[in-house]
Amino acid sequence: MVLIGLDLAWSEANPSGGVAIRWQGDRGKPFLWTAELGALEEIVGFVEEAAGLGPALVAVDAPLLVPNETGTRPCDRELSAFYRKAQAQAYPANRRRLGPRVRGEALVAALKARGFTFQSRVEKRKLVRQVVEVFPHPAMIELFGLPRILRYKARPNRSLSFRLAELRRYWELLGGLSEAEPALDTAPILSQTEISGLKGRELKAAEDLLDALYCAYIALHLWYWGEEGYRVFGDEGTGFILVPIRPKGRDHA
Repeated sequence: MVLIGLDLAWSEANPSGGVAIRWQGDRGKPFLWTAELGALEEIVGFVEEAAGLGPALVAVDAPLLVPNETGTRPCDRELSAFYRKAQAQAYPANRRRLGPRVRGEALVAALKARGFTFQSRVEKRKLVRQVVEVFPHPAMIELFGLPRILRYKARPNRSLSFRLAELRRYWELLGGLSEAEPALDTAPILSQTEISGLKGRELKAAEDLLDALYCAYIALHLWYWGEEGYRVFGDEGTGFILVPIRPKGRDHA
């Protein structure tokens, strides 16, 4: 089974990150990754190279279904209300903001043409070809047991030193996934990702790669635990987001 995480930029003007891991019976092993995916064709090519014609679950951090012209999708409202105290609200997605071509919808259409399904139910350890929408911020709250999100993204009045400290903490938490259930060997990627002194495009590339790595882990978690390991916001008609949760009786990653 191949688990793929995509940190999909909302605009083709910005690069996207991708990480693919392979389940090897007792842990996931990264085998393909990049923070420099550009056009949709490159992103689809990355998925094809990683998955071939075999089973794969693709977890994408971006709106994949946006039927509303304006306003906010129900899934974004529901998720934002649930995680407001942790500051893990979703960005409002609508066609006017993302259009005229919604990249996530185009990606889903391209993957459907290659045998992938787009549905909100992930069955426990079933060999599938499927794509789902995820969101790393609430996933961090759930799997890392954080009281609020890590604030490593560029925002007004957020200093570079603060962002680097938060990104370093993210890096360390990802390293701890080697002891989680399911386990992920993050060392091949983390050992190549130096946080200290980053700025500008290099900092953004590191963020994108770590987010893609976490999306790949989310895909692994969803597939490993099935329905006891995630919460669904929204539906297949108006858009949905899957947030991983620790099954009852399980400690945080």
